[in-house]
Amino acid sequence: MQDLTENENNAHGHNLGHTLDQTRDQTRDRNGLMRRVLPLIILGAGLGAFFALGFERYLSIETLSAHRGDLLAFVAEFGVVAVLAFMACYAAAIAFSVPGGALMTITAGFLFGTTLGTVYVVIAATIGSTALFLAARTALGDALRRRAGPALQKMEAGFQANALSYLLFLRLIPVFPFWLVNLVPAFLGVPLRTYVTGTFFGIIPGTFVYASVGTGLGAVLASGKTPDLGVFFTPAVLIPIAGLAVLALLPVLGKRYFPRFFTRLSNRAGDDSEPTANL
Repeated sequence: MQDLTENENNAHGHNLGHTLDQTRDQTRDRNGLMRRVLPLIILGAGLGAFFALGFERYLSIETLSAHRGDLLAFVAEFGVVAVLAFMACYAAAIAFSVPGGALMTITAGFLFGTTLGTVYVVIAATIGSTALFLAARTALGDALRRRAGPALQKMEAGFQANALSYLLFLRLIPVFPFWLVNLVPAFLGVPLRTYVTGTFFGIIPGTFVYASVGTGLGAVLASGKTPDLGVFFTPAVLIPIAGLAVLALLPVLGKRYFPRFFTRLSNRAGDDSEPTANL
């Protein structure tokens, strides 16, 4: 009888220990999930707060025109601090997917000039885009890829094989919303370095165009007119940028329609690099 009681106690202890282990594992999984999802929740809440508080009313040419003197005075007085403040606001706007990127880029040209405005915007936009990319990839990217069907897996493989070309094309040609191009690569497993490179270089031409519009904004507003935000879609601007986009896709088109040539070219490049690697 004593042996039976001891066996029952041992079994009960074993079951209790197993239950505790399961509880700890479940708690650990929930905590891990919360840590992964929290950045994306914060970004979503920030975007919701932006609209709930009515801040979108201030993203307008009228607001810029009304406060252009104060903004110029702030930049003149605080210099580097003003630059860093602008870049922080721009990066946050991109990370939270706030609309109005074109207007903010025009504002950069107005405040800092075409060249410096382009530099500041490209850096800030890349930082903000990368923050959103990392938040989305951490929260949802791995889970989506695990549950992806054959069609999505095939698309993911094709995108990853030519990720830089596709990213440059999507950044150069504004066919899709900027926030969408920030998110899709996160779900398709694009490496961080490739994403940052494609974003940084891909947004330079468009940023330069809008910043150049901002450079002449003061005279336009002083005359009571509004800047032409459709300048990006004029043939003189769109054709060269479309040409750059086509160049970005050349490796993809070449691999698809001239596979032998590109394979031979890749092998030759590898052969040419061997003596250098052995030095």
